[in-house]
Amino acid sequence: MKNHLHIPRWVATFTVLAALICGGVIAVTFRNWSNHEVYGAGAAAITVAKDGPAVSLGSFKNGFASVLAPALPAVVNIHSSKVVKPDNQGDMPFFNDPFFRQFFGNNGGQFGQPAPQREESLGSGVILASDGLIVTNNHVISGASNIKVTLSNQKEYDAKLIGTDPKSDIAVLKIDATGLPVLPVGDSSKLKVGDVVFCIGEPFGLQGTATMGIVSATGRSNLGIESYEDFIQTDASINPGNSGGAMINLAGDLVGINTAIETGGGGGSVGIGFAIPIDMARLVMNQILEHGKVIRGYLGVYISTVSPELAKQFNYTGNGGVLVNDVTSGTPGAKAGLKRGDIITAVNGKTVDAANQLQLQISESAPGTVVRLTVWRDGKSQEIPVTLGTLPENAGNTSNSNQQGAQGPGVMKGVQVENVTPSIANQLNLPPDTRGVVVDSVDPSSNAAASGIQQGDVIQEVDHKPVSNVQEYQQALSAAGNQAVLLLINQKGVTSYVVVQPQ
Repeated sequence: MKNHLHIPRWVATFTVLAALICGGVIAVTFRNWSNHEVYGAGAAAITVAKDGPAVSLGSFKNGFASVLAPALPAVVNIHSSKVVKPDNQGDMPFFNDPFFRQFFGNNGGQFGQPAPQREESLGSGVILASDGLIVTNNHVISGASNIKVTLSNQKEYDAKLIGTDPKSDIAVLKIDATGLPVLPVGDSSKLKVGDVVFCIGEPFGLQGTATMGIVSATGRSNLGIESYEDFIQTDASINPGNSGGAMINLAGDLVGINTAIETGGGGGSVGIGFAIPIDMARLVMNQILEHGKVIRGYLGVYISTVSPELAKQFNYTGNGGVLVNDVTSGTPGAKAGLKRGDIITAVNGKTVDAANQLQLQISESAPGTVVRLTVWRDGKSQEIPVTLGTLPENAGNTSNSNQQGAQGPGVMKGVQVENVTPSIANQLNLPPDTRGVVVDSVDPSSNAAASGIQQGDVIQEVDHKPVSNVQEYQQALSAAGNQAVLLLINQKGVTSYVVVQPQ
């Protein structure tokens, strides 16, 4: 005998209506959700609720251990040392007097003279090949007589210096080992501001320290740290001992070599650190491995970025560009016909916006390479092919009246000048036939001082007009009135254009 459950008609009707309503809501919800991006899948960005419980971050789980775990063993500690012999003979010359030496002896009796000191340095390095090839900063091992590398497993090796490049601050070492963990090399050109990066090194000798931040900027230059600068800036903590360590991306690829920090005068990290892009470091390393040194292309010109003030003085209406301040005679640039006052706007069709950008492009090209320069001259563009030379080892980053003490009118008020005589030219290490007026003094509060005019500078042109003496200089300034003037300045043998604004 079966029992039957009796359900009132009104209850059944209500249940059916509720089911229909809920079904409709669910259907609409799923239809709309199908057009949304699902976070946490693949390489998508992940947002974590603040103060919430730990959640799955896709491939990163609860953090970035999966990225750092294989990278940490590929970053090593580098300990270098050198013996420095102090020279204090000028401080205590009587110890070299024979009368005193007969009492104190020639060897062990150097009373009062400090013994040679051993200077030690700590830094980091990155293993790039399993057979012991390591890249680091030049300043980590500069001048070292002994270099030791300690791996993450505490094994220590004597390192051989393969080669260095002080201009980019890169050095290559080799240790006698096999089967070492390595860091895969990434592509630093793809980095963008806001990308997450990790810095790994040995700050203060603390092995295997990892910090995290973002790319704060790319292409940083004119910092006065190295001759060739194209730094990645980051807020990831970098401290003493991090130099030569690794900057990696979320994929665990090496994208930079940690190099320097801005301390703000306090000596510690303030959230501004710099790394050499791995693209640049790889080019340098390959040259060191192939040639034992870096061989760079050479143009033979001194350049500066075109500022709005310079553009106005040259009636240049384009964007970006690099001004040719001087051309060294006999160099590839001179042979190709480049002139002072030219504005280089592109190299091989690729626009250039800053002096350091052009410098890097030329330096990274092999000697003998023909580059096509797009040059703006006399109001029109033209293409000039130049066959690059080899950058010299010592190359840098490139009858008058006796009236004296004259002060210029207009915008040059506060600047005292005199004629350049052969004697003055000799004192300034300039050719005896140098023409112009030399700056005797500059009022620190003047606009000329703000523009960089210094004592000893030789002014050779005012608004494109050559000046050979004080009279011509004053006439040219008088013609300019109280308008901005363009000066051609010779500073220690190198000319450059400077704009001085009205007071």
